Amino acid sequence: MAERKNDETGPTNDVLYPASRTADLAASLPESLTVNIELPVIVKTAPDDDEYVTLDEFAITPIYTELGAATRSIDVIADPVQVAAADEAVEEETYVPPLPGDDSEPGPTRRERMRGDTPRAAESASMLTAERMLDPKRNKQVVPEGFWQRALYSASFHAINLGDSAKVRERKALDARITKRLEGGTRFVPILTRKGGVGKTTITTLLGMALADIRDDRVIAIDANPDRGTLAERVNKQTRSTVRDLVTHAPSIRDFSELSSHVSRDVTRLDVLASDTDPLLSEAFDENDYNVVADVAARYYSIVLTDCGTGIVHSVMRATLQRADSVVIVSGGSVDEARLASETLTWLEANNYGHLVRNAIVALNTATQGTNLVKLGEIEAHFRSRVREIVRIPYDAELAAGSVVRYSALKPFTRDAARHLAGLVMDGLPTRRDA
Repeated sequence: MAERKNDETGPTNDVLYPASRTADLAASLPESLTVNIELPVIVKTAPDDDEYVTLDEFAITPIYTELGAATRSIDVIADPVQVAAADEAVEEETYVPPLPGDDSEPGPTRRERMRGDTPRAAESASMLTAERMLDPKRNKQVVPEGFWQRALYSASFHAINLGDSAKVRERKALDARITKRLEGGTRFVPILTRKGGVGKTTITTLLGMALADIRDDRVIAIDANPDRGTLAERVNKQTRSTVRDLVTHAPSIRDFSELSSHVSRDVTRLDVLASDTDPLLSEAFDENDYNVVADVAARYYSIVLTDCGTGIVHSVMRATLQRADSVVIVSGGSVDEARLASETLTWLEANNYGHLVRNAIVALNTATQGTNLVKLGEIEAHFRSRVREIVRIPYDAELAAGSVVRYSALKPFTRDAARHLAGLVMDGLPTRRDA
């Protein structure tokens, strides 16, 4: 038997193959056939301009920046460990604001580090000064004080400003002295003399009102007279509490509101602490009691005035002088009153208080009897040789009544004398002192 293969590409031919021949040919063929075709190798070369910017075989950490930022250089890190460390370094860090009062400079922010900017140091509140923030050109718009100065300013439609008058400038300069800033604890100023009835309580009231009326901090006048003082009767009484009550309740006083229930406040904001009213208990107020009262007052007041008694050797006087930053000696206008005031200075010098004498102010009360019979100029000349300054306190009906003193009802020259005394006292107080 034979098979016929029909070749369709050419003329038809009949070829006969034996059956055994066909079987042998099929058996000799492999089950799978692999054909290898080798193609020519095509080498691709990069252009010269791309070759210089090609990064090959290096890992790059992506860094995102703001749009429009300037071109920055980056570091290429080949080590995978360094790559992971770099990824952690660029993560957003939590910013912790500094606590109030922290003077340490804040570190740079992430954005500042990425841009390479130098961080600015934080400014303290003290940098906000008036000279820095106020526009000096606007000072010309301040209306001057004084009749002719204000009239010319108005007539020129604010074009001519001559400034304040000489009297107004003097008043403002005195206000600046009275409002002098005090740092580092309370200042104590006792008002004393060895002679009674010369107006020591009146001078304490005038001085306290002049200070409290101008200053923004707290001023208190303490009646430390162990012989039943009358300082609390010079203001409108708002409480029946005395120094004895304050000594009793001192451990329980924790804020100013609790202390204010023991004092009476005048319209000038002067606080007054009354002395013991019971004559049987008045002598019980001693050095220890005064120290308790003074410690409580020092926690809430900047200036403490102490109306002392006539007993200069009393234990309260010793405690008062140990705390004193300056003293005011009160003298009357008569011969014996001036002599006793001078002896008070001598006693202070003999007891190691010479520094207080040199810094002392003498208030010469001309409202006492006998003033018209003596030469006040000679009294002033004597005290000027021993103390820093002397101030005359004129007669005023508002003071002569011995009752509540209305500061606004005083004569202008009386208020001027009180303000002058306050300015001199503040001049002698240290501006800075350790608390």
